[in-house]
Amino acid sequence: MAEYKWMIGRRGVLGATGILAAPAWAQPSSSVVTHALNERIDALARGFDGKLGIAVEDVRTQAVVAWNGRRYFPQQSVSKLWVALAVLDRVDRGGLSLDQPIRITRGDMSVFNQPIQKLVGEDGYTTSLGDLLSWAISRSDNAANDILIRRLGGPAAVAAVIAERRLRGVRASPEEHVLESRIAGLEWRPEYSFGQAFWTARDQVDPAVRMRKLQRYVDHPEDGATPKGIVRGLGRLQRGELLSRESTARFIGLMRAAETGPLRLKAGLGPGWTIAHKTGTGQDLNDLTTGYNDVGLLTAPNGDAYAVAIMIGETRRPVPERQALMAALARAVVAGYDEGRASPGDTALR
Repeated sequence: MAEYKWMIGRRGVLGATGILAAPAWAQPSSSVVTHALNERIDALARGFDGKLGIAVEDVRTQAVVAWNGRRYFPQQSVSKLWVALAVLDRVDRGGLSLDQPIRITRGDMSVFNQPIQKLVGEDGYTTSLGDLLSWAISRSDNAANDILIRRLGGPAAVAAVIAERRLRGVRASPEEHVLESRIAGLEWRPEYSFGQAFWTARDQVDPAVRMRKLQRYVDHPEDGATPKGIVRGLGRLQRGELLSRESTARFIGLMRAAETGPLRLKAGLGPGWTIAHKTGTGQDLNDLTTGYNDVGLLTAPNGDAYAVAIMIGETRRPVPERQALMAALARAVVAGYDEGRASPGDTALR
């Protein structure tokens, strides 16, 4: 069943530009977290064949509705959010500078999606910490993310920031190439970063071994997070509770510039709505897909924001059906907003 909880917020929120705005409770709006949204999420979840988690938080009121909201699902590239949080936290503390030049080499490469690799020649490539952050969040570049994790001091440094900020229901991930190798039943080798080497090596692993590894990952994900934990974290980010004003605006701006997942949550938005989000996509085996996700902040035309997480731990349903489910969730949030504006205060869960 769907779960819901009503809480009253005490702080202002970030407007559509990512800058702290006036307290949202002073604006003429109503929570989207209603019985109607609860029922819509129930219907979407019950109609989908797969392990599914959903959560929606009204950032203004902190009310949450969820389906499997406390269950841990694989994050995949959604975990890049917490790496970015740790980097910007370090920047806020003066331990790092976004202008800091960084020389990367072919030895820094990772696996799967890493578009930055095209810029790294035999002599390497010089970029900045800020640019790496953009590559990691806006383009979901695995090599950029791995480099950022190493610059921080490893996954334990990311976990420390998560713990310090009391982000419950969120785990730090190993570096991308480490995690994906374990899932595939491989020991990582640097040559796997190039061409089809990783895919070729993975195809040589006994299919039964691969399935055991993949199922173990889905059931006990090293990089796991709960839908509720994610929307709580995104809500706090939007309210300016996790980072400085400048870093908060930068973070949300990078999410807004994301190039991935145009047919997921984004496809269900109405006119005047915007999204700042992060997708995640895991490995497949035969027709089994794992870790297919989209999480983000949906902002209504009046500036009200809603943190949304939809996480598919595993499914055998085709890509168009998964994307349609995510778009339908976004449409449900938009519908809840429209209904709340039409009859404010009548249907909120209190």
